[in-house]
Amino acid sequence: MARINYSTEFDPETSAKAMGSELHISTKKSRELGRAIKGMHTGVARSYLENVIKLKQAVPFKRHNDGLGHKKGAMAAGRYPVGAANEFLKILKNVESNAEYKGLEPENMYIAHFSAKRGRVIHGMRQRARGRASPKNTETVFVEMIICEVV
Repeated sequence: MARINYSTEFDPETSAKAMGSELHISTKKSRELGRAIKGMHTGVARSYLENVIKLKQAVPFKRHNDGLGHKKGAMAAGRYPVGAANEFLKILKNVESNAEYKGLEPENMYIAHFSAKRGRVIHGMRQRARGRASPKNTETVFVEMIICEVV
């Protein structure tokens, strides 16, 4: 597997970064969830992700919203991407611990950069009746998150 570099760089003295590679989550849901938490403080983002996991707060879908129903609140269309929220919570905890290791205060930081890139497709086959088979592919996602101190 090739090394994936970060798509942008921030000042290493005031920022911390973390990456999740080949996560078994949807690319579209990752993009929408990342757009929703970008710019949030880390504590607010953590509580937001926990509410998404508990199905208390929906994530607004702006681009990938064909056929979605309206949700309660100030959004038109939304969903509850629980699997993506679980993985994002792990990455958020990782980047907070990276900030603590660098001597930064993670509670005074915000999510400055987020990126979700398509990873490789794990090809598989599902057996069907009468000797046929259908594809059963698993998509993967590379997620990168950078947090910076509030100036």
